[in-house]
Amino acid sequence: MESTLVKYLPERAVTLCAELIKTNEVHLKIVNERVTRHGDYRRLASGQHQITVNVNLNKYRFLITLVHEIAHLVAFEKYGRSIKPHGLEWKKTFQFLMLPFIRPEIFPSSILPLIAKHFKNPKASSSTDANLSIALKKYDTQQSENSYVFEIPIGSIFRIYNGKLYKKGNKRVKRIECIEVATGRMFLFQPNAEVELIKD
Repeated sequence: MESTLVKYLPERAVTLCAELIKTNEVHLKIVNERVTRHGDYRRLASGQHQITVNVNLNKYRFLITLVHEIAHLVAFEKYGRSIKPHGLEWKKTFQFLMLPFIRPEIFPSSILPLIAKHFKNPKASSSTDANLSIALKKYDTQQSENSYVFEIPIGSIFRIYNGKLYKKGNKRVKRIECIEVATGRMFLFQPNAEVELIKD
């Protein structure tokens, strides 16, 4: 297992992750990119715990995603299936499981403070933490041609992954108002949503 994990994880995280996978009897599948999610946990009809993680993630995002999904499994087993998927029990479990990894031997010093801040109150997705998401993106092997919504000028037209066009509006407290061109409906975007700027 470790020989496979070493392709996807920071080297110093491999043994710890292999132990987590073995202890929790996880069936790990590395799958093709899904636009809407980095990873997924489900308990199969057989009772087996299956975790999927996208193949295209950089090693730091892969690590966070893998531990995120194992935290779902551990929290459900410990507190029962009626807990909220990203509620307090999951947050505590995720924090506890991530603690051994938040070290300079595993994460680059440039993102370590952002990781530490994120794990004071982890979100349902590391992508909703704009600062952390932008810092992690620098380690992607394939750099995207896309822009972040917060970077483009107000009034710009942009396209998202499903082909829909939007016009950027004003910033609210954390998110940005964007009008869907076809319907005139307003949507709120995370500032670090990746979009394709439409050039005039």
